[in-house]
Amino acid sequence: MSCLGRILIADRTHEVLEDKLREAGFVVSVEPDHDYESLVAAAQGCVGLVVRSKVIIDSKFIDRVPSLSCIGRVGAGMETIDVEYAESKGISCLNSPEGNRDAVGEHAVGLLLALLDNIARADAEVRQGLWRREANRGLELGSLTVGIIGYGNMGQSFAKRLSGFGCRVVIYDKYKEIGTLEEVQREADVVSFHVPLTDETHHYLDAGFIEAMAKPFFVVNTARGAVVDTEALVQGMENGKVRGAALDVLEYENMQADGLGDVPVSMQYLMQSPLTVLTPHVAGWTVESKYKLAAVLADKMIKTLKG
Repeated sequence: MSCLGRILIADRTHEVLEDKLREAGFVVSVEPDHDYESLVAAAQGCVGLVVRSKVIIDSKFIDRVPSLSCIGRVGAGMETIDVEYAESKGISCLNSPEGNRDAVGEHAVGLLLALLDNIARADAEVRQGLWRREANRGLELGSLTVGIIGYGNMGQSFAKRLSGFGCRVVIYDKYKEIGTLEEVQREADVVSFHVPLTDETHHYLDAGFIEAMAKPFFVVNTARGAVVDTEALVQGMENGKVRGAALDVLEYENMQADGLGDVPVSMQYLMQSPLTVLTPHVAGWTVESKYKLAAVLADKMIKTLKG
């Protein structure tokens, strides 16, 4: 089989990605520890590049690697790639949300149940010898209306898993012309975000959004941290408009890698509040999804690059 070109995988991912690309006839290098400049150098001559979120693939990067025909991202988020500019240069930008949508849907349900039934708080109390049954009386999901904002792979996966609980679901997706934001804000007891991070969705949940909600409500976010304005969320919790928050993603989630330093007051509030359930950006992070994310992206890249 003749070589179809070189692909650089600059991410730590399941080996099925490398294996499938090699079997298809590509020369594959796996080099996950590059910074911006070293990645530019390493990508020279490559027809394909698989990147992680650590390096921003901006227009200057794209111009400096003119051989590229395809940029891949293992996962859903594409906010670190200038997709519009890349596509204007004839470069296909691919991701693999199909690979972890099941994991995200399940995790979002788990977060919501943990929040409604006070599971995390009750667990911590029992471990301290406290047996506060009345204080941890929960709410049944079936009695609530859940609003889903964003109805792509992740939103649909969440809705599918909610169907067995008997709750009412209202949906809003601007680009699919499904539902209205006004209906969500009027009816929902729970609002769950499943949108990509863009200029339009940055701080989607802000003070104005909270004020527009007809009822006190719970927040679930498995999308991107900056979709939620942390300061506004905390203010909403303090005044009782937000009843609780289940968050897999946070605006300040990189602080551990950077050293805790000065943790913003709003983040301290979320970390200490009994009305929050927090996980470290692992909604789509399962044994199964690691394989599926890589396999789906490999198949898309092969189809794209082989025409």
